[in-house]
Amino acid sequence: MKKIISSFISRILKRFSGELNQSLTNTERMLAGEQTAQMILKNQYKALSKNEIAKYDFTEVGFRKYSQNSEDGILLFIFSVIGTTNKRVVELCASDGIECNAANLIINHGWEGLLFDGNAETVEKGKEFYRVHPDTFTLPPTFVNAWITRANVNGLIAQHNYTGEIDLLSIDMDGMDYWIWKNITDIKPRVVVVEIQCIFGTTDALTVPYEDDFKTEFIDGFGIYCGGSLNAFIKLASTKGYKLIGVEKYGFNAFFIRNDIAPDLFPEYNTNQYENIPFVKWAMATFLEKIKEKKWEKV
Repeated sequence: MKKIISSFISRILKRFSGELNQSLTNTERMLAGEQTAQMILKNQYKALSKNEIAKYDFTEVGFRKYSQNSEDGILLFIFSVIGTTNKRVVELCASDGIECNAANLIINHGWEGLLFDGNAETVEKGKEFYRVHPDTFTLPPTFVNAWITRANVNGLIAQHNYTGEIDLLSIDMDGMDYWIWKNITDIKPRVVVVEIQCIFGTTDALTVPYEDDFKTEFIDGFGIYCGGSLNAFIKLASTKGYKLIGVEKYGFNAFFIRNDIAPDLFPEYNTNQYENIPFVKWAMATFLEKIKEKKWEKV
């Protein structure tokens, strides 16, 4: 079954792009082919048994359409298996909303989105993209230009009628990610995706100290002094009722699921394998010495 499913995306895209009505524009043909492939893949996942689901590693189901890396495929796999409730997603620091974790769900699966970013120019770019997109112009996501702090995050989310249970929360702030998730109380996401600072591997539970106006510090082009370690987020998730179920192929986006959601389908991720991920191994060797003396807070 795993071999059959792993070959579906490329095969289906080729097949359906050639069979669609030639009167459609090239863009419409491409979009229809993508959606068809993902719907077939989704139904294949839904048909998997509990034992078959447990055999999959996230590296085997990940792919990128709009996400930065392989998050699109991982999220498709997770929600195909556990189902959805209201198909609502909140993403903090979504930039223009075109390359983010929410985009594929909004465009190809009909989700509602609340997308935040602190850059007014990228927010306007995103609004225009979704306003004219053939799959979203009738119900585009809500964009909010705001600088997120732990004091305002709940109010900003609630102001736009997102409260209680939602299906997905995505946090990619390159800064106060740990503190912001810690302070979110007005929504209860079933799944949370958060960017982690992989350079610490599986050692201490550390995060940058809280600052309202924190700015990411870059070293050699990488945002290194920001965010929190894997263990910091595992500890935080545990206090909020979540468990880690996996990471994407580079190890800097972690996926958490609420403990009451399909507890028999997704085992807790074994962190013993985390430092063997090639990018994590490289990042630890390249950057750890450069930032370990900076101010980090143990949590």
